[in-house]
Amino acid sequence: MEANIHQEQSTEFRKKHPPGLYLLFATEAWERFSYYGMRAILVLYLTATAVNGGLGTDKTTAISLYGTFTSAVYLTPIIGGYLTDRFLPRRTAITIGGVLMALGNFSIFLHQSMGALYLGLALLIIGNGFFKPNISTIVGELYHINDPKRDGAFTIFYMGVNLGAFVAPLVVGLMDYRYGFLTAAIGMVVGQVLFNALGNKYLGDIGKESAKKVQQHTQAVSKAPLTKQEVRRTIAIVILAVITIAFWTAFEQAGSSLTLFTEENIDRHLGDFIIPTEWFQSLNSLFIMLLAPVMSMLWFKLSQTKNGDFKTPTKMGMGLITVGLGFLVLIPAVVMVGDDSQVRVNMLFMVFTYFLHTLAELMISPVGLSMVSRLSPLKLTSVLMGVWLASSAVANKLASVLATYTQSLGYFDIFGLIGIVTIVLGVIVLFVSKPIAKLME
Repeated sequence: MEANIHQEQSTEFRKKHPPGLYLLFATEAWERFSYYGMRAILVLYLTATAVNGGLGTDKTTAISLYGTFTSAVYLTPIIGGYLTDRFLPRRTAITIGGVLMALGNFSIFLHQSMGALYLGLALLIIGNGFFKPNISTIVGELYHINDPKRDGAFTIFYMGVNLGAFVAPLVVGLMDYRYGFLTAAIGMVVGQVLFNALGNKYLGDIGKESAKKVQQHTQAVSKAPLTKQEVRRTIAIVILAVITIAFWTAFEQAGSSLTLFTEENIDRHLGDFIIPTEWFQSLNSLFIMLLAPVMSMLWFKLSQTKNGDFKTPTKMGMGLITVGLGFLVLIPAVVMVGDDSQVRVNMLFMVFTYFLHTLAELMISPVGLSMVSRLSPLKLTSVLMGVWLASSAVANKLASVLATYTQSLGYFDIFGLIGIVTIVLGVIVLFVSKPIAKLME
């Protein structure tokens, strides 16, 4: 009977994506609206004077605090994943995380002080630990293990991430910082209302029990050691997670050094209108929404060919090279600015950089999420998803350290270093992609 059910599910999944994917899409869109809304204004809020609605900290301190926050946001999913794998149902964890994140933004809105900021950031960090690894895992649970549309599904899900990330900077960029944080809190609440109101209808029983209970119900031997195949796959996940640290270190310059370069050196005039600096952070998300369906279709079409789709390590090598090229695009702009802080360069430099970074992201992030959900042993699924996200924790801190050096060494040295290192590493990954792919079999 169970075999027949799986056969029917597999046939259905080959026809179309389940409706639960679009509920998770909407939930993630609102969560990302909340996160990227506050992220877009965090450094600007910290560095703005009190008269202009900010806290008046210096740029180096602001960048360092930003890096610590974004690093911790990606570190706590390991703890949240551990708790979920053993004690909490995934859907409960998602709700706990959503409530905490809403409270975090609301506390920053209530009082303009470093104390309120630290409290709010702490709640956001803890809440994300519960939320982030579990919603990605539930996406994977919607699909049969060998469904060829899994990579495409995660790319569609990734569009939800970027729909929220696209709209948020546009909205908060038009208001005072304080109300930007309030708007982020409201976005989180809306997402949680949708998720809890429609979860039973579109997700059924998926995510209602902890992974430990699911293992017991399916008579999985949770105390048994990992098989050799599971060990090899786990090693592959960890190796690729380490590799992606270089990508995210480059990519996460968006909220710090790229934001400051845009503020200081990009000509943001469009006729008589001055484009808010925050709006440039929407470019990545706009390009994601335009390119994600194309990339999803490309991966699926390649999977139907004789040679099949590119292996995951190959895609990641290509992504590293592409993100490096994005930084090299900015080198002529930095040269044109020189030592004259009054010089402004054409905004197309930054537009093209974000375009290349978006292509790179689509080769790495949704593909990586799909890989982790597909290859992880059941009893380690949320933990390994947390490990995958933790690579971003390390990268975000490294990104902030590099960004602080732009204030002393200059943009030319840092952008050039990031570009060259990521391109070289990408070439190396392409050369070793076959043995890594072998571990994933």
